[in-house]
Amino acid sequence: MKTIILKINSQRIDLAKIKIAAEEIKRGNLVAFPTETVYGLGADALNEKAVAKIFKAKERPFNDPLIVHIADLKELYRLSKQVPPVALELAKMFWPGPLTLVLKKSELVSNIITADLDTVAIRMPDDNIALSLIREAKTPIVAPSANLFGRTSPTTAQHVAEDLNDKIEMIIDGGKTKVGVESTVLDITVSPAQVLRAGGISVEQLKKVIGEVKIGEELEMGFRSPGRLNSHYSPRAKLILVEEKGETQASKVLQIAFEYKGQGFKVGIMAKEENKDQYNGFKVKVIGKGNELKTCATNLFSILRSFDQEGFEIIIAEGLEEQGLGLAIMERLRKAAVPKYEC
Repeated sequence: MKTIILKINSQRIDLAKIKIAAEEIKRGNLVAFPTETVYGLGADALNEKAVAKIFKAKERPFNDPLIVHIADLKELYRLSKQVPPVALELAKMFWPGPLTLVLKKSELVSNIITADLDTVAIRMPDDNIALSLIREAKTPIVAPSANLFGRTSPTTAQHVAEDLNDKIEMIIDGGKTKVGVESTVLDITVSPAQVLRAGGISVEQLKKVIGEVKIGEELEMGFRSPGRLNSHYSPRAKLILVEEKGETQASKVLQIAFEYKGQGFKVGIMAKEENKDQYNGFKVKVIGKGNELKTCATNLFSILRSFDQEGFEIIIAEGLEEQGLGLAIMERLRKAAVPKYEC
């Protein structure tokens, strides 16, 4: 099929274009669209055949659940059979925004969405295009990241096209996403609430609202959240993550870089702003200053994709501090990286 690319300005919504995209959703087709986190691959959440198309287009396993996106808080009561007060408290504070809540699902939610679990993941995106599309389609929309499964998440329409062109009906081009990493997934069916995936809302922010928050393993067989597989978010190049701290980090990066360069590999380095001048002789892409984690999150996936586009075989990435958004960034880098440094 020929994928249609529809440009929409998120600050001046063209309702006529939104209606065109919404008609694709209503017909059971797939539409990639921007959210504040990454681009999502959208389908009517109440249409099983449409949802199944997502798994085929992404080459995604059926045991990986999807997130349902809504534009009205009332939808919580349709999609979940149990909406505890903490859900409303969190929604009031963080919605629209990059927080996904895991709740007990209602009979309205298909097992294909939830990987046969009794829970459903729901969020309200903080993006005018996404919210307008959901409202105009008049249905909740499931929307995993709009990329081939396991690969680097897309933060621009061009990234989506690189992976899914001619596999889906439409891509809405709304520019670069502002957060750059996926939503935080919080399971509130357990006590204390458990972060299943770090993301755009930090653990520190959650604790200010609900107190104790657990960061731990799955509580049962099966995944309650997407992004839980050991290998995920991976570029085509071999990614090596260097987690050493302070001055030893740059020296370790250089050691690895020279070893791979000596073997004939094309080596690139993803570095913090403060370290960029230490890697003479290598292609360096700056993720941001080490203490400006919002910038680092926004740049993460686009940098990894740009290394792939330029044909690099090895990417060496500097680790960041695991606080605030740094936890989400490091979670993704660890899943994208090879298990351990080998040369």
